[in-house]
Amino acid sequence: NMVGPAASTSATSATSATSATSPTEGYLQRLAHFDEGLYNDFYSLWVALMVVNSFIFLVGTVLNTVALYVFCFRTKPKSTSIIYTINLAVTDLLVNLSLPTRILLYYSGGACLTCSYLHTFSYFVNMYCSILFLTCICVDRYLAIVQVEASRRWRSSSVAKCVCVSVWLFAIVVTYSSLSTAFQHAGCCLSKLLFLTVTEFFLPLVVIVVFTVRIMWALADRRLMQQSRKRRRKAVHLLCTVLIIFTVCFTPFHITQVVVYFHPDMPHHVIVYHLTVTLSSLNSCMDPVVYCFVTNNFQATMRNIFRRAEAEQTSGDIVSMQHTVRPRPLSLLWKPLRLTRAVPDGTLS
Repeated sequence: NMVGPAASTSATSATSATSATSPTEGYLQRLAHFDEGLYNDFYSLWVALMVVNSFIFLVGTVLNTVALYVFCFRTKPKSTSIIYTINLAVTDLLVNLSLPTRILLYYSGGACLTCSYLHTFSYFVNMYCSILFLTCICVDRYLAIVQVEASRRWRSSSVAKCVCVSVWLFAIVVTYSSLSTAFQHAGCCLSKLLFLTVTEFFLPLVVIVVFTVRIMWALADRRLMQQSRKRRRKAVHLLCTVLIIFTVCFTPFHITQVVVYFHPDMPHHVIVYHLTVTLSSLNSCMDPVVYCFVTNNFQATMRNIFRRAEAEQTSGDIVSMQHTVRPRPLSLLWKPLRLTRAVPDGTLS
């Protein structure tokens, strides 16, 4: 065991060796198992990321489970927007269920490679499915509000189901093939990630921006009836919410991938990656805001569920009080009047 300057020299040489080999190791491998020095220097950051991801896991799982219950069992009929929203809730729930592997990765300091691989594939597939289903919801709202007559044949449940199956297949095949190639061949890793960023983030973002502008342009037409204007205003609120989710959750992560592609030696890019990928996980907690604009009875159904739960709790409390407070016997409540008589000294006996 070396102490003092010898240990410092050894640690410096080890760090230099790691830095020298890291470019050939591959970008995804460097993200998967960060070195011991990086883990120790930023230990409080990894603890904070574990806490944040645990919070996202709990809140997102509850919200999306309740949303699936509402859309699957309490909402009829199943319109095209409802079908897309159900698939969006499923992807968000799967994103939440992949977070424990990320938490274990942070807890182990990058030593759990199985956790890293499972999390990378499952999380990326479901994240891009979530992006594509958000895009489908926006396109569906545009067709329903702006292209009403021309889109009747395309806005059917059978077409929506075919689109959902296509989205799942596309996201799984493209993401899996790109990530598997990136893990096996370090040289093409960044190019594959850039391909995913362009096809499954920037293109959907352009589509959402274009349709948002189109609906806002149509909303400015004063010849529209008041009811139509109200529907279109609700559609604008929906698309603006989606844009906010894209901006807050997904944009920092994908911009980081582009920057790393052109500047592979960017300092602390591993830390930036884990910060932005945690930020992208917030999408699963923010998507329930989108559900409020998709269907009119979502908020009403949620209120009825909570009101019924409160009513059942109140009735249960009343029943328990009735069982606890038992009536006293009549003989204890009524006492016969005691006859008194006067005695010579003026007292009563």
